[in-house]
Parts: sequence; structure tokens; C-alpha cells
Amino acid sequence: MSIEQQGLQELRAQIEELRAKAKERGIDVSSELRPLEEQLDAAQDEAMSRLSRFDRVKLARNQDRPFALDYIQGTGADWFELKGDRSFRDDPAIVGGWARLGGMSVMMIGHQKGREMKENLRRNFGSPHPEGYRKAKRLMKLAEKFGRPVVTFVDTQGAYPGLGAEERGQGEAIAENLFVMAGLRVPIVSCVIGEGGSGGALGIAVADRVLMMENAIYSVISPEGCAAILWRSRDHADVAAEALKLTARDLLEHGVVDEVIEEPRGGAHTSPDRAIASVGRSIQKHLKKLVKIDPEKLVEARREKYYRMGAWEEA
Repeated sequence: MSIEQQGLQELRAQIEELRAKAKERGIDVSSELRPLEEQLDAAQDEAMSRLSRFDRVKLARNQDRPFALDYIQGTGADWFELKGDRSFRDDPAIVGGWARLGGMSVMMIGHQKGREMKENLRRNFGSPHPEGYRKAKRLMKLAEKFGRPVVTFVDTQGAYPGLGAEERGQGEAIAENLFVMAGLRVPIVSCVIGEGGSGGALGIAVADRVLMMENAIYSVISPEGCAAILWRSRDHADVAAEALKLTARDLLEHGVVDEVIEEPRGGAHTSPDRAIASVGRSIQKHLKKLVKIDPEKLVEARREKYYRMGAWEEA
């Protein structure tokens, strides 16, 4: 933790302590708290304005950020989880099921990490096996069968590269998802809520609208992986992050994402409820427009969106 971060944490703790004591004794200290809160807000804004791309990577990986299930249960009512790929097993690294969003029945799917070691091991740190992607495909096809939109939450360093995963067709499972999502005849909205890593992220992110949290990242490879390949050392991860241009603003500029969702001061982990509410409003806004589009035109526009990415003209 930097000296600046430590100072912000101490000021935040001081405010919380003062607020707790005031509540305990039944006294009003709002006038005394206001200058401290303004000082904290100004300090946080100043710190956020100086963040490097690698600082954003660290924020995206913060274990206190809301995860997929937090967004699913926080934005959707009547959440009913569906499990299994009907072929091998259920993969806890990808969760999915029906939910009601703003009065609309939708299929919600997302990468799920764990907060504690035991849960992280069960969720494989949010890195899915092939059966996770096959489960996601099954649920997407189910949504299409009933004419319901699909909402996905992306948060993974990448698909699991282990021997068992490769033996069970990891690459084929992801490729099949890309194919299915490109032609799915219902609206798809995807939101990158933390890390969007490589094909593991793209396996549930081919969408009509791709949203991205302000401090999330989205890249073909992690900064550490890129540094290990180019410089033979993970110590150059900060340099790699600058070269990869993996932040939300970078990707909005290049047309890879359609909207950047602002996070609370200091990041989504400082006020999870506000972050979840912002994501919910944004998803509903886009879905209301997408559900009015004819399925044929929807698929055509989605494919055209991805055809345009990376296109270039020779002078």
C-alpha cells in the first residue's frame, strides 16, 4: 500500500470512527464531519486522476469489488440458478440462471470468483473449464428458445489452461460460444465488471452492447503474461499495461466497448451498492432499446459491430 493510499485509509477510518461515536452518544456532528468528508473526496479525486494503467489493473483485481453474483442478485429479482452442461459436470466458475430485471425476464450469466481461499479454489479463481462455457451456451440457447434477453458479467483472468481442460476441448468450447452468440436471435448485453482476460472473457462477451466499469480491464493477455513473453520477466507488467491500452477509456476510444460506467469515488469496492445500482440502470437502458429491434436486424448489426473492429485501410 502506498503512503497516499494509507493516508486515505486513515482519514476514512477517522470519519467512520467519529460517525460511530456520534451515533452511539446520540449527538449531531454533521458540521464537524463535513470538512473531513470534503477533504477525503478531494483527496480521492486527486489520487484517481493520477492512476496509471497498471494501477487500474490492481483496482480491477481488488477482492472487495462486487462479483458476478453480487450484480446478478443486486440488479435482478427472483434469481433462479441453473447448473450443469448436461455432458460432464457443473463448473462453479461460471454461474447462470433466470432473473427478473425491471419487470423483464432475462438470462443472467457471469464469471464468479471467491473472496476466501476455500471459495476461490471451488470457483477456480474465476477461470472456467470447458464445461463452464458449455453451460453458458446451454443457457443462452434456452434464453433464445423462450425469446428472452441475455445479460453477462465478465470477470476472469482467462479460461483455465490446465491439461484436463485442454483434453475436454477448451478451445472448441470457447469457439462454439463465439459462434452461438454471434447468431443468437435475442438481445445480448455484456458488462466487464473486473478483469476481462483473453478468450476466457470473450466466451461470454460477444454482445450487442458491451459495457465496462470505469476501473475494469479488458485485454487479449494479462500485463504479467505479456511482460513474461516480451521481456522474459513479469517485473515489466506496468510497462506492458501501458502498451496494451486495456482500460475502459482506451477501449471506448477504440470502439471495443459501448459505454463506460462510472464507479463510486475510490472504486466499486468503496460503495458496492451504488456500483451495482449504476450497472443495473445502464443494462436496463440498453435492453429497453434492443428488445424493440427485429431479431434478423439485431443479429446483422451485432455481426457488423465485430466486423468493424480492427479494420484498416491501406493508403
